[in-house]
Amino acid sequence: MKKMVLMVFAVLVFGSLSFGKDITGTVSDSHCGAKHSAAGNSDCVEHCVSSGATYVLVSNGKVYQLDSQDKFKGLGGKEVTVKGKVNGESITVKSVAEKSS
Repeated sequence: MKKMVLMVFAVLVFGSLSFGKDITGTVSDSHCGAKHSAAGNSDCVEHCVSSGATYVLVSNGKVYQLDSQDKFKGLGGKEVTVKGKVNGESITVKSVAEKSS
């Protein structure tokens, strides 16, 4: 019984650690990608998204696909901190917050 309780506890602890990674970057769009690697260009990003592109995150020159598109509405071209799970070139987003200057 003790082993089972310890196993469940370990899974919960390590599972929550893997989901809590913070990644800081700039919100861009799938059309322009890394072209918008610095904050700014808000109008361009929002225009591209309204025309069918998706939001992406550019961090350290790498472009990440984002699963929760609705969380990024209005954040195009802004520097943000995303909390979530990174899996290759995509992020399962738990939360997103605009980075304060």
